[in-house]
Amino acid sequence: MRQIKQLRHSQGRLSPGSIERRKIGRTIVSFGLMYSGFNGEDVLIGDGTVVDLSEGGVGIRGNCPVQVGTELTLFLYLPDEEDPLFILEATVAWSVGSLFGVAFKNLSLPEGNRMRVFLHTQSVGQAESG
Repeated sequence: MRQIKQLRHSQGRLSPGSIERRKIGRTIVSFGLMYSGFNGEDVLIGDGTVVDLSEGGVGIRGNCPVQVGTELTLFLYLPDEEDPLFILEATVAWSVGSLFGVAFKNLSLPEGNRMRVFLHTQSVGQAESG
């Protein structure tokens, strides 16, 4: 039991020398997505799993590597939704192996509202189960 508590406690810490730049807290989630963009002259198309989400960005475990600064279009397959959440403009902020973080540039009003409702639903559900 002690090891589990210590592990959970240490997961929230930043590694030495790292700087937390997020201005908005992220919600831990797990659902599918597809992403596309350009890597030079090559078309980049990948899919994967959303691992965390906020109104400002998303953490992704993908099957196609990306580089910092790459512009992507995202299709987030929110649970219990028929149509994906479409994010036209996003930029890769960091990338380590198959994990990477993407910052949203512009969200349309309808898509921003869908995301806020989804995040609110997730935070209420996590509060009730915790």
